[in-house]
Amino acid sequence: MSHSSGFSADLRYDYLNQAQLRHGTSTITPAGEFALNNIAEVEDYTKNQYVTLGLGYTSKDNWSVTLLLPYIIRQHDTWGTSPGQGGGGANAENLGGNSYISDFSQIGDAKIMVNFHPVADNHSLGFTMGIKLPTGSTKQNGIQTGITPTALMLVDPGLQPGTGTTDLIAGLFYHQAVSRDWDVFSQAIYQFAVMGPTNSYHPGNGINFNLGARYMSLESVMPQIQLNMRHVNTDSGAIADTLSTGGTLMYLSPGLSAKVTEQASVYGFVQVPLYQNLSGFQLVPRYTLSIGLHYVF
Repeated sequence: MSHSSGFSADLRYDYLNQAQLRHGTSTITPAGEFALNNIAEVEDYTKNQYVTLGLGYTSKDNWSVTLLLPYIIRQHDTWGTSPGQGGGGANAENLGGNSYISDFSQIGDAKIMVNFHPVADNHSLGFTMGIKLPTGSTKQNGIQTGITPTALMLVDPGLQPGTGTTDLIAGLFYHQAVSRDWDVFSQAIYQFAVMGPTNSYHPGNGINFNLGARYMSLESVMPQIQLNMRHVNTDSGAIADTLSTGGTLMYLSPGLSAKVTEQASVYGFVQVPLYQNLSGFQLVPRYTLSIGLHYVF
């Protein structure tokens, strides 16, 4: 793995269409959700697109810093919660109480990340520290449906461009060559909110663990495979969704990176679910697509 010093820029695009409704480890229909809990919100879909600009600097010895600036494009539709007006019942397509649609393109929450290697000439083991800043809006409105005239309705806090909280991020990463052709890598990251409107909304603390391998012997192309695992606690607070947030997920992510010039490379991977155990009733994507461009100055 190269550890050349200097500035770099990264532009990444992520697409995930959360259109599959799940409960626990199984899929569920809107009518099935209503049969289990007739006051729970029944969501239709959440289509997400993220464009993230990363600006980084790597020192000559043992540390690097990266600023991540996300731009979020999100469309969301929910059938609402009112059982008497079609909100999740057998005729869920009939928009009912508390149903709304939203469509926005906004800046999300920025992150500043620092990687540190304890030994300058050995980059196998390192530490990650970072902070997530509340740069994204928490006041985005949707248009309430099923009523005349239509009215604005505040989008759920978990679907806003930002959480309104300042989060700390800490973790470890490790990589090691295991043969002439292969190296392996792993990373564990824990993120938790420390400041913000915690009485009204507190996003669940989350831990991510990634394990992967790269094939290094091709001249300009590097295939790789990752196993991504995530556990996140349920959101809390007066306006939080304390029923249908949180869970444990596992994904398989094949991908590759390709060198275009001495300074530029492109990369892409697809993330497909292997295991999902979700609290309450949640929408998940059938796959996630990510592509990007990385440039070293």
